[in-house]
Amino acid sequence: MEVDEYLHRIGAARPARPDLDGLRHLQERHVLTVPFENLGYHLDEEIHLGGPVVDKIVRRRRGGGCYETNPAFGLLLTALGYDVAILPGRVFRPGGLGPPYCHLALRVTVGGVPWLVDTGFGRNSRHPLRLDDPGPQADPHGVYRVRDGEVTCDDRPLYRVDDRPAELDDFRPTLWWWRTSPDSPFLQDVFCSLPTETGRATLRGRRLTVDGTATELTGDAAVFAAYRKHFGIDLDRLPRDPLATAAGVILDDTPGSRS
Repeated sequence: MEVDEYLHRIGAARPARPDLDGLRHLQERHVLTVPFENLGYHLDEEIHLGGPVVDKIVRRRRGGGCYETNPAFGLLLTALGYDVAILPGRVFRPGGLGPPYCHLALRVTVGGVPWLVDTGFGRNSRHPLRLDDPGPQADPHGVYRVRDGEVTCDDRPLYRVDDRPAELDDFRPTLWWWRTSPDSPFLQDVFCSLPTETGRATLRGRRLTVDGTATELTGDAAVFAAYRKHFGIDLDRLPRDPLATAAGVILDDTPGSRS
């Protein structure tokens, strides 16, 4: 992996050493530049784990879900000397806690202290969260807590992580489910979301929401332009929108229930 190329992609400086300040800087830059998106699921693209995602993020300037952005970021952190482990998680959904391995996060240990690093949840923190501190942790995206592996933001439960590290191959059966099941949230609509210094930009289908203001885009040219302007993504074709023919569907612009 070309470390400098990856750092340039996210607009980050190379840390002088693998310390907490460097980790905070790297996670913030990754979160603010690499979108949380599922376009590949609707462009008939292969969804990869590990190395191939680095090319998608760095050279194709795309993003992805937790199975893509977090392993790729983990490779960058490892190359920079950080101690990185993969943690499986279960996402809180309207019907309760989802199945094991439906979320993938990172544990980065710095100076003996374990930190939760997540760049692929939609409502993940901008900065690392201490895994061993159950108290409130202020972040630009809200007030987070990590208690007994349960991660909350502003008292809303997000997901629960296991403290036993996993391997990428452990997630392949669940990735197959995300990729093929009619019940997969990643197949039910098209979304691309990126936090900004002032809020968040989200494009779901043809509905663009920027800092809380929603606009229905008219025409393909407007959608292409929105991907380019707000997410830095140049597409040669638009993803299929499974909700394009659905009537009366109200969309929430925050994809926080997805991993």
